[in-house]
Amino acid sequence: MAEILFCCGLQESDHPSAEQVRAAIDDRLGAYSTCVATVAQEAGDHPETYLARMRWALSTVSRAYRAPVTAA
Repeated sequence: MAEILFCCGLQESDHPSAEQVRAAIDDRLGAYSTCVATVAQEAGDHPETYLARMRWALSTVSRAYRAPVTAA
């Protein structure tokens, strides 16, 4: 899912909500293979910005899909 977020229009500077992240991923889920190719291309063409964006994508997806903590 981080690859999909990496390829969408959301930016870290936008401070997207979990709902916005999930909606963006849902909208592009069918284009996963295209996103993987785009991520690879960006890593090769722009390694100086790729790493920071992928770290952001990974941590943002983790937060957006975190299971809620419930009282036992």
